[in-house]
Amino acid sequence: MFSKSKINEPGPAADAAKPSIPESPKQSAGDFKATAPKAKPPASILSADLHVTGNIKTTGDIQVEGTVEGDIRAHLLTIGESATIKGEVIADDVVVNGRIVGRVRGLKVRLTATARVEGDIIHKTIAIESGAHFEGSVQRQDDPLNGGKTRPAPGQAPAAAAPQQQPQG
Repeated sequence: MFSKSKINEPGPAADAAKPSIPESPKQSAGDFKATAPKAKPPASILSADLHVTGNIKTTGDIQVEGTVEGDIRAHLLTIGESATIKGEVIADDVVVNGRIVGRVRGLKVRLTATARVEGDIIHKTIAIESGAHFEGSVQRQDDPLNGGKTRPAPGQAPAAAAPQQQPQG
């Protein structure tokens, strides 16, 4: 009888040990995956005394306080009140407090009261505060980051090609 109870005792103990081993890696892998998206680096700041000549591209956030002569592409772009950008700006979110001379492309574009924009704005949503200075055109597109060319092409390219061929032929 002691042998039967010994056989039964290790069985449940071994079963209990087996589920705990797979759970530990799953939890650590789940913890790693959960912390990776949450750990977002802070925005890169280009200070007021910095003058950049050339293009800037990042998947992160940028806050510009200085001068940039070139194009900027980022996830979130904040143009400070003392900043001047001469070039195209492309970002998911654009907040303009300073001056931009060039085209602005963004899913969300916000011109604050201190903003000065000389150029076209292509956006999905836009907000212009009272006091903002804007010279240019505003155009809404569903996909302003890709220039609007890639969005119509798959669905409308065959339809657009057919009417163009009929009048020409």
